[in-house]
Formats: sequence, structure tokens, C-alpha cells
Amino acid sequence: MSTVTVPFPDIKRPGPRPVNGRVDGEGSVQVQLDPELKIGNAKVFAIYGKGGIGKSTTSSNLSVAFSKLGKRVLQIGCDPKHDSTFTLTKKLMPTVIDVLETVDFHPEELRIEDFVFPGYNGVMCVEAGGPPAGTGCGGYVVGQTVKLLKEHHLLEETDVVIFDVLGDVVCGGFAAPLQHADRALIVTANDFDSIFAMNRIVQAIGAKAKNYNVRLGGVIANRSKETDQIDRFNAQIGLKLMAHFPDLDVIRRSRLKKSTLFEMEYSPELEAVQNEYMRLAAALWLGSEPLHAVAMKDRDIFDLLGFD
Repeated sequence: MSTVTVPFPDIKRPGPRPVNGRVDGEGSVQVQLDPELKIGNAKVFAIYGKGGIGKSTTSSNLSVAFSKLGKRVLQIGCDPKHDSTFTLTKKLMPTVIDVLETVDFHPEELRIEDFVFPGYNGVMCVEAGGPPAGTGCGGYVVGQTVKLLKEHHLLEETDVVIFDVLGDVVCGGFAAPLQHADRALIVTANDFDSIFAMNRIVQAIGAKAKNYNVRLGGVIANRSKETDQIDRFNAQIGLKLMAHFPDLDVIRRSRLKKSTLFEMEYSPELEAVQNEYMRLAAALWLGSEPLHAVAMKDRDIFDLLGFD
């Protein structure tokens, strides 16, 4: 069995008291992922960052860049909002949890076309989705998705896998893609809130790196004219900037047009962004040295970035 689910354990004293005969959390599902469940030979990247920072835009355009290098690419969205692959497929696709529900959670009844959808330039797209709010663990969803992909032998035909992960949530469940990733990339803007979230993500990656092969790959600056605050933080803890995407209106419009940046009408500034994505994909494919960053204490971040 590749994924083991267990009921939320009974809570002993001291702990929350039952309300209306039920203990808070009763009925939710926690998850233990099988450490033997591995993706295979593909290069696997997990994209993290503050909520709303542009991870899905970054992931989708990076997927296209890899595909233009001739790689077979699979993008897995790990967000209940299930819009990670929106610009690749041109519409919201059903999630793995959605399709499992239609067969009463009997995965053997699913066909690969039920949950894997073709996207722009051949990128394969999967939306893992998430459990009902407040009732389950995102790790279960990630585990079931990887299990299904392996059972249908899709991962054997893939060169690059990109996990696009929900916001800056770094609980055990949504840190689950780190179990499968070779490198974790952090998307951030040149502001305090984004960098604060990045610091927490560095802590999560460090925790997972103790038991799995995942390592920090680097930082992607997004929606930022300058990178001075990012550079200051990176220098302090041992991170490196891998790519920089400015805050351009064409990037905003690409989402509204359900398009990747590689489909938008030509302009010199757009070409520069496309070239940056191609450069990033080529660098990631060649491989990067793992970064051994040490997260800062919260108070130290305030001091570093100029707060009195």
C-alpha cells in the first residue's frame, strides 16, 4: 500500500473537550506517505512561495520553457483552487479528488484521460485538488495523485515534473511534494511579507531534507522591479537568485487571456521575459548545486530589512 490513511487519533487529557459529543478534529484524515513511493527518473521541482505571489504563472511558463527544450513535462497543481494549469489548458480542469469521487474512490476504475489533460505545447496537466476545508490533509491528495500516475505508467514517460504548491502553507500535508522533489524553488517579491514567507518555507525544506533527497535550488524574484531586499536576505542565509521577472502588465494580461507568456503578442519586453524563462529552464535541466540555507529568527528578519 503506497498511502496509509488513519483517523485523527483520540485526544487524551490534557486536550480539547468534546463539544456536542465530538472532539475538535474528529473525522478528519491525517496521512503517512510511503517513503518507497518514488516518481522515477524525472527531474522533479517543487515551487513554493507566499499566497498570490505568482507561483502558478511561474510554474506554467517554466513548464512551457522545458517543453520548448524538447522535454516531456508534467505539471501537478496542489491547490484546492485547481487553477495551476489554467493557462496551459485554457479552462479549469477536474481534480484528482473530483474524479476519484465519481468512482466512489476506486482508483482502478479510472482511465488516464480522466485526470491527465493535454496543455499548451504538449505539457501534461494534473490538478490534485485538496480535501474539503477543515476536514483532511493535503498530503493524502498528493500521495494519491503520485500513486495514480505511477499505476498508469505516466511517470516513466516524463522528463520533468513540476509541483505547484498551495501558498505559503508549510504543514506536513502541503510539504508532501518535497518528499518527491529534487529541488525546491521559492518564488518571492521584493517585500517583507514575501520574504517572511520565504524564510518559513526554508525551514520546511530544511526539515524535509533530513529524511528525503530534496534540497533548496534557489529563489525566483517575481513582480519586482528591484531585488535589493531579496539579495540582502539571500546573502544573510545562503540563498541565490536564479531568475528575475519584473512586474509587467503583459504578465497580468496573460492570465486574463488564458494564455502562457509564450502565446502572447510579441513585444521586446515580453521577449526578454520569455528568454529569462528559457534560461532558467536550461539551468535547472543542467543541474544546480544544492543550497544549505539556514532560516532566520522572525525578529532578525525585522531587523535585517530595516524595521526599528
